[in-house]
Amino acid sequence: MATVKPFKAIRPDAKYADKVISLPYDVMNRKEAAEMAAENPYSFLHICRAEIDLPEQEDAYDRSVYEKARDNIAERLENGVFVQEEKPALYIYRQIMDGRAQTGIVGCVAVDEYQNNTIKKHEFTRVEKEIDRINHFDICDADTEPVFLTYRDDKRIRSIMEGYVANHEPEYDITSEDGIQHTLWVVDDPELVQSLTGLFDEIPALYIADGHHRSASACKVGLKRREEHPDYTGDEEFNFFMAVIFPDNDLKIFDYNRVVKDLNGNSKEEFLAKIQEAGFEVEEKGSDIYYPEGKHIFAMFLDGKWYKLTAKDSIIPDHVTESLDVAVLQNSLLHPILGIEDPRTDKRIDFVGGIRGLEELEKRVNDDMEVAFAVYPVDVEDLLRVADNNMVMPPKSTWFEPKLGSGLFLHSLK
Repeated sequence: MATVKPFKAIRPDAKYADKVISLPYDVMNRKEAAEMAAENPYSFLHICRAEIDLPEQEDAYDRSVYEKARDNIAERLENGVFVQEEKPALYIYRQIMDGRAQTGIVGCVAVDEYQNNTIKKHEFTRVEKEIDRINHFDICDADTEPVFLTYRDDKRIRSIMEGYVANHEPEYDITSEDGIQHTLWVVDDPELVQSLTGLFDEIPALYIADGHHRSASACKVGLKRREEHPDYTGDEEFNFFMAVIFPDNDLKIFDYNRVVKDLNGNSKEEFLAKIQEAGFEVEEKGSDIYYPEGKHIFAMFLDGKWYKLTAKDSIIPDHVTESLDVAVLQNSLLHPILGIEDPRTDKRIDFVGGIRGLEELEKRVNDDMEVAFAVYPVDVEDLLRVADNNMVMPPKSTWFEPKLGSGLFLHSLK
């Protein structure tokens, strides 16, 4: 049963919200973050990427960076840019991108339920990325960005959200620089909060959609605080971390495509022949962009032309993860033909989020790569099924859009 707990959010005063909101910390590099925030002293990038305020500090993971983030939070609370809720609340958060809305609940979820797999995972995490956010959350004494969770849609929760939204004015209704509309309602009526938390208590599992490193880091900060406070009761804020929880039916996963630097010593003709021998039907589609039409169909761009690659049944295993298209492509083509043994570490492969369009694949092949592959996107049910089986998705399987806005809510660990 899933615990969803109200909390006293630290958040922007409404008049500053459109200036504070930023993209998440992990979708840009330091230079890009500095450019985005250069003309905006309110941008949350001064907190989630505080190294931009320390130009002399070359190490983005130095303790001084996290201390600067902490100081920037305190300064914003002091000067009224940020306020803290007087009583615990849940929040209804809606994002609209290209006319498609996703509406969820912002609340806190339990460290213990991350530990016992009530909060299910579908990705491995890397220790070095965990350490960065552990230090950030610990020194800031706050979860500064939420984890993106989902659950199997519940009509009762949806009905409460829809009813509240229809009858209450939002606290924020803003559009960020990337064109995404962000709307936030504060739900602080104790009876309504209790109704929502009671319904979530009947939800058997929550699933991490995006933010595996943030959730792992937040959990480890909570466990660290327990060691520091051996008399803890379990009710302290450090036993919980902040999440946005969307119903699965609202979500859209984009394709996550691949570009490879060379043909591993093969000529174009040899390469095409080996693809056929590996169990794919190959059809040349011409110079116009070709989009895969369904599962087990891939688009390939090579030497100015698009090809349709259809995986034969003989190379699609009867297995939860190995039957996913990213796994079929990796195991039947990228590894045996192009020599990409580990896509997480091989420097010859790169990944392009589907939000950039297939034009980006053409651009990369015409620029610094030799061949590109477009993969039909996995659906949310694929992700839930993998997590339910305690398995992990192949690397770079999912690309969620829109990204959560950063800076609209923080969770104090005090």
